[in-house]
Amino acid sequence: MTEVKALEVLGSDYGTFTETTIDRRDLRKDDVLIDIKYCGICHSDISMVDDPFGNNIFPMVPGHEITGVVAKIGSEVTKYKVGDRVGVGCFVDSCGKCEYCLSGREQFCKQGVVSVFTGRDYQGNINYGGYSQQIVVKEHFVFKIPDELGLAEASPLLCAGVTTYSPLKKWNVGKGSRVAVVGLGGLGHIAVQFAHALGTDVTVIGHSESKKNEAAQFGADNYYVSSPEVFQKLAGQFDFILNTATVDIDVNAYLNLLRVDGKLVYVGLGAAHQEYSVFSLFAGEKIITASNVGGVPVTQEMLDFAGKHGIKPKIEIIDPSYVPTAYQRVINSDVHYRFVIDISKL
Repeated sequence: MTEVKALEVLGSDYGTFTETTIDRRDLRKDDVLIDIKYCGICHSDISMVDDPFGNNIFPMVPGHEITGVVAKIGSEVTKYKVGDRVGVGCFVDSCGKCEYCLSGREQFCKQGVVSVFTGRDYQGNINYGGYSQQIVVKEHFVFKIPDELGLAEASPLLCAGVTTYSPLKKWNVGKGSRVAVVGLGGLGHIAVQFAHALGTDVTVIGHSESKKNEAAQFGADNYYVSSPEVFQKLAGQFDFILNTATVDIDVNAYLNLLRVDGKLVYVGLGAAHQEYSVFSLFAGEKIITASNVGGVPVTQEMLDFAGKHGIKPKIEIIDPSYVPTAYQRVINSDVHYRFVIDISKL
């Protein structure tokens, strides 16, 4: 075991964040030891700390948007060497044998994918996330960070990046597609960049005019503030709508914006209950679905694509001591657009 510094939260109260030490396991033959440089703050971190179902494990070390440098490798590691720039996302283990693991969709592992934090590994040990100096991860779940991306700006791509890229690829969104992105927040501003780089015509549907200019800078061709008049104007125009919002939407109104065979895909998971009329689907054989992050192959593909096309989250780098304030600012939608913790300040 190796003892490292970390930032833990004692319970579902952001004010209880405190510096501590945790144990990281000794390297197994297929493990990589990573010196963490940066870790992004995701809304999912906050959701886990809020512990809505009362079954999370505290004290908790959050963080699943991890970037750093390889410090040591196990005897059978072949993909990485000491000094490589790497990242770790939402998952750190899976069975590796079921149909989903074998097809590169480890997030659906039949045995149960092992999250980087908020649970236990297959040996029953508590998992601690990226708000820490080091992490030990199985080689299969470590990603190469392209040279074109800085480690800090790459951090949010390990969750927000693959969350938005994966459904675009799954549904073959590309040149000639007309795409609408609902919301221009931490997910939305990355989604717009990916959709633009894929050659689509991108429209942002926001709740106010405040982000119109930024939307254009990220690659949006059009920007509209949601209203009955706008929904009437845009009826039947889109092949694909990516809903990044975490608030309830009028599902029927958005389905009306789709062309025949259009898709409405949820990646924002704030809504507990949504309603729609089956007639909204029937009129054009439309689809409502959701996207669950992404497996290992699509995550690496996303990082390589981001490096090649200059896709970079807009970030605010913070010290660990600022995390409680950052959490509250995320809740208040007061961040443009992602917080990233400088772990060297831990």
